[in-house]
Amino acid sequence: MASDGPDDGLTGEALETWSAFATVLEWLPPALDAQLLRDAELTHFEYGILFALGNEPGGTLRMRVLAAYANSSLSRLSRAMSRLEARGWARREPDPVDGRSTLAVLTAAGRAKLVEATPGHVQTVHRLVLGALTQAQSRQLREISRRIMGAIREDDGWRPAS
Repeated sequence: MASDGPDDGLTGEALETWSAFATVLEWLPPALDAQLLRDAELTHFEYGILFALGNEPGGTLRMRVLAAYANSSLSRLSRAMSRLEARGWARREPDPVDGRSTLAVLTAAGRAKLVEATPGHVQTVHRLVLGALTQAQSRQLREISRRIMGAIREDDGWRPAS
């Protein structure tokens, strides 16, 4: 007897939905990387670091907070910060409030790089994702994404300041 329980595998509409979503998960990151690497010599992950820092007062975040925003290990974030520091776009410094913590700081050159990279990135996001959707579909995607995020972790993740 056939059933539609979670142990029966993915079939029919569930398989079609999952395969489409899984394909987006695989195809989108390299497409975002390709544009940013070509136009700004940044990966999407590095752009995200600059973006997060650029949206903070003083362009500064504790490394562990930045790692949480980026869904990254401190090790991966540290390697990316080393690349950004080598280019003069960010720096690390001890947290004067808590000497056990390290701050990630956006430099003036990093802010300029963020300003330079953002128009092309925004254009790519519109071309690949937002422009392919109606306004209603965009709202649905936002709500669907938030539900999936909530199923994965209890915290909200990064959200733009209101």
